[in-house]
Amino acid sequence: MAKVIFFEKPGCVNNTRQKQLLTKAGHQVEAHDLLHHAWTAENLRPFFGARPVAAWFNRAAPRVKNGEIRPEEMNETAALKAMLADPLLIRRPLIQAGERREAGFEPGTMEKWLGIAPDIETDLESCPIN
Repeated sequence: MAKVIFFEKPGCVNNTRQKQLLTKAGHQVEAHDLLHHAWTAENLRPFFGARPVAAWFNRAAPRVKNGEIRPEEMNETAALKAMLADPLLIRRPLIQAGERREAGFEPGTMEKWLGIAPDIETDLESCPIN
């Protein structure tokens, strides 16, 4: 199985569940605090791949929810600048296994990539606490 580098928001219940699913599948999880990591545009950008810029954002972030940040109106440069200034804006978790990087915990992607088939029917994409 893979060593999985997992960037999370400490205290997020769903991030805890996600790590448990990875561990249960036999992966070695190395957890890091997403909010206090020394991000740069160069090391953050690869997690988003070919996704549209609006899909890079944590929709539950206070500044997105209150309309201050409008992901659909941002380009790549502006989005990265905003995320570096306020990591709560980053869609989480950020996951790396080998050279591949992903943002979010989408069941279909996790199943194909890491053999994770969530056995619970809850939303593992968001965190009830921002």
